[in-house]
Amino acid sequence: EDDAARLRGMGQALFAAITDAVPDVRLNGAAAGRLPGSLNLTFPGVAAVRLLRELPGLALSTGSACSSADGKPSRVLAAIGLDADDRASSLRICLGRNNTAAEVAYAADRIIAAVGKVREEGGAL
Repeated sequence: EDDAARLRGMGQALFAAITDAVPDVRLNGAAAGRLPGSLNLTFPGVAAVRLLRELPGLALSTGSACSSADGKPSRVLAAIGLDADDRASSLRICLGRNNTAAEVAYAADRIIAAVGKVREEGGAL
């Protein structure tokens, strides 16, 4: 199995696990033709910056790779029609060729728990 197919499968597994627990999560962009292992997800009403603080150690950001240091929501998400609230509720998740299925399951569990915690604590927009 080549790296692209493996990453694509892990990304699909991550999204499926999150969707099972957080049914209102949305995948931004086309489901097909995306960079393998790269997902951008909107968690409606949840401040993405709060999620970032709850999830150290995971490869997450609120913006694109080239602008991740500035902490601003993605301009690409605006270009595809997301409103300001949805952009502020979106996370970019990146998997790498060295990630394992166990790490993907761990990341899914942590993201699911963080969304629940932020919602419970009133970390909404």
